[in-house]
Amino acid sequence: MHGEYKVPGGKLVVVDLDTADGVLRDVRVAGDFFLEPDEAILAIDRALEGAPVDTDASGLAARIDAALPPGTQMFGLTSEGIGVAVRRALAHATDWTDYDWQLIHEGPQSPALHMALDEVITAEVAAGQRPPTLRVWEWGAPAVVIGSFQSLRNEVDADAAARHGIEVVRRISGGGAMFIEPGNTITYSLSVPEALVSGLSFADSYAYLDDWVLGALGDMGVRAWYQPLNDIATDAGKIAGAAQKRLAGSGQGAVLHHVTMAYDIDADKMLDVLRIGREKLSDKGTQSAKKRVDPLRRQTGLPREAVIERMIDSFRGRYGLTGAKISDGELARAQELVERKFGTREWTARVP
Repeated sequence: MHGEYKVPGGKLVVVDLDTADGVLRDVRVAGDFFLEPDEAILAIDRALEGAPVDTDASGLAARIDAALPPGTQMFGLTSEGIGVAVRRALAHATDWTDYDWQLIHEGPQSPALHMALDEVITAEVAAGQRPPTLRVWEWGAPAVVIGSFQSLRNEVDADAAARHGIEVVRRISGGGAMFIEPGNTITYSLSVPEALVSGLSFADSYAYLDDWVLGALGDMGVRAWYQPLNDIATDAGKIAGAAQKRLAGSGQGAVLHHVTMAYDIDADKMLDVLRIGREKLSDKGTQSAKKRVDPLRRQTGLPREAVIERMIDSFRGRYGLTGAKISDGELARAQELVERKFGTREWTARVP
């Protein structure tokens, strides 16, 4: 069995192993990390040898830590990361490069239609009817997108939203509210087979699926990192939030991972429309709410379109990417979902 895992902010860990009688056998750890002293790699292999196959990543990491020679130094590597690579090998997890990725980047669409397209496209990946897909959104109107389990009245000032002409929609994933203005927002979705994140915890899957965009931002001079559970942050503040939803299917199952990034922001309007929770702000005041998000426009100095193009180019350079379109059938199914779900008051206010 073969498993790979790129440690967030670190290096690639590769594990090859067999199993016999319910335990790990012939374990070999490798990768492009740095490790001192040399004999530490043999200690890691020995620590994993004989471990029960149902040992979780934390348990495997504990075995490794107990076996390392005194003074061991790891660079780009963690014991937990090795444990995750082992779990991925046992789960027969796939890798990004095992797939032919498709890109959908079409013209502006309504907020409700975007919600529906996420569900339709991810369901098709789950059923094995569509390849893994990166979809870059263009917004047809300003919006507030609330998480699947958020209270509508607690999150949004309905009068302010109406005054600013802002539509409120609810997505299928959890997480917090996102304030959207078409020219100020960059949003993308990854619809991926569940096998891509096999062996990862829910939290680890966020870091794993965000890793490529951290590299893209780094190429634009933005030092960004994954901040648990679902943020992308920089020294200047948060620049993006992610959310996920897992969909079962008759085929492989799939994960929807979508990210909204602040290219620019009208902070006063955002604070007028969103009811920023007291617990979230504590006693830091309104100015702290404005500082929670630091836009990419200031950090990159690039036009929004250039930021998007560089992100796409970075993904293509890593994993390959072929242009595709939303099919007529997919669009029809999405429009039907808008009519009976995402465009209805019943869905949007399902948590009043």
